[in-house]
Amino acid sequence: MSTPADTLLVLTNLPDADSARHIARQLIEGHLAACVNILPGCISVYHWKGQVEEAHEIPLLIKTTRERYPDLEAALLKAHPYELPEIVAIPLQQGLPGYLAWVAAETSCP
Repeated sequence: MSTPADTLLVLTNLPDADSARHIARQLIEGHLAACVNILPGCISVYHWKGQVEEAHEIPLLIKTTRERYPDLEAALLKAHPYELPEIVAIPLQQGLPGYLAWVAAETSCP
C-alpha cells in the first residue's frame, strides 16, 4: 500500500496555457503523473541574470510518486520552454489512502 511519503506534489510554471496543456497531457499519457492541475495564471516576480523580472505564468500541480519522479523531471526538462524551469517536489505528509493508491496505480509503468 502507498504511503503519503511515496507521493509527491511537483510544482512548475509555464509561460502560457498552450504549453501548460501540452506538458500536462504528455505527463499523463506517459504515466509520469496521475493528475496535473492547470491553475489560473499568476504573476511571478524573481531575479534573473541580475535583473528583477516579472512574468505572467501558468502554474501546474503535478501528482506523482518518488519512483516516477526522475523520469518526470527528465520529461519536464526536455519539454519545458524555460532555460531554467522551476521544478520542485514536495513530499506529502498526509493523504487519503485510496487517493494515494490511485496515484501509485496511475503512475505504474505501463
